[in-house]
Amino acid sequence: MAQVKRYSPEVRDRAIRMVVDHRGEYPSQWAAIQSVASKLGMTPETLRNWVRQAEIDTGERDGMTSEAKERLRQLERENAELKRANEILRAASIFFATELDGQPGTKRNR
Repeated sequence: MAQVKRYSPEVRDRAIRMVVDHRGEYPSQWAAIQSVASKLGMTPETLRNWVRQAEIDTGERDGMTSEAKERLRQLERENAELKRANEILRAASIFFATELDGQPGTKRNR
């Protein structure tokens, strides 16, 4: 199921930039996040997640980058598709093998 994006990439980038730019005006990063989030009408947790991911993407924090996450999602989707295709091929090969062997109950022996 596709996730609905509530905020545009521009709003997201602006919010992250505001936290980074105004961090020095607050006693902690969390205080900056809370302030910016309230001004932009979003939850502080949403903004905190965006800031953390931005820190990972820029190498300031350890973790999986956005590009790596997207690549992993693509590979998982492809893997699931290939598994389905293999199941279909396996079932088809069993069907045709029994047809060619002339086992009882097949069209060939009737």
